[in-house]
Amino acid sequence: MNNSFLLRLGLVVIMVMHSVPSFVNGSVIAFGSEYLANEGFGFLGVPIAILIKLIHLISIYTLLTNKYIRPTVILNALILVGGIIMIHWKEGWYVVGGGRNGMEFNFLLLICFFSLLIPQKNKL
Repeated sequence: MNNSFLLRLGLVVIMVMHSVPSFVNGSVIAFGSEYLANEGFGFLGVPIAILIKLIHLISIYTLLTNKYIRPTVILNALILVGGIIMIHWKEGWYVVGGGRNGMEFNFLLLICFFSLLIPQKNKL
């Protein structure tokens, strides 16, 4: 087992928790119809919210199989940067402690995703 697998597995857990519950409890619809619609996306809010969560679901497969990593990184980076711009930037850096709902978690996820694009050399 290499570092890339562990990193991808960690990202899978996060993608599962960012997608599956929102489909099960219906919060994806509320996110689209309430938040995104009010942020200027109008009637496209719900389809965009569903698309975001579907990208997270598809990312679970791509990360587990180590296939289509570049498009997975790019799509998730767009989502994460969008989240920083729309939600987290105005809250500051810290998720907890020195603040609330800040951008540090999205920043770390971006670094984790982009690190998957760096070729791995086997040292053993």
